[in-house]
Amino acid sequence: MSHSSNSNMNDPRQPLAAKPFKAPMVSPQDLPVDYTGFIAVVFGVAGVMFRYKLSSWLAIIFCAQSLANMRNMENDLKQISMAMMFAIMGLVTNYFGPARPAPRK
Repeated sequence: MSHSSNSNMNDPRQPLAAKPFKAPMVSPQDLPVDYTGFIAVVFGVAGVMFRYKLSSWLAIIFCAQSLANMRNMENDLKQISMAMMFAIMGLVTNYFGPARPAPRK
């Protein structure tokens, strides 16, 4: 018993001095780059330009991930909406557009 009371007396922490943690405010230009949004744009453009179905589907997946992790509402929403438009355009042209010409031998 003397051990537990002795450890409480030697405890340097002061529960009354504890303050809750507040995250520091970060300006929008200091936030890290949204790599998933950039990758979504790249895959979306590749899906439209090269008519890769997989690339368009990956752009949709990266758009969803970027939307879920959005930090700066204004800038990220512009990038995500552009990537989503490219992804949808790629899917529409791949599935409903004219067929790709057969490769020549």
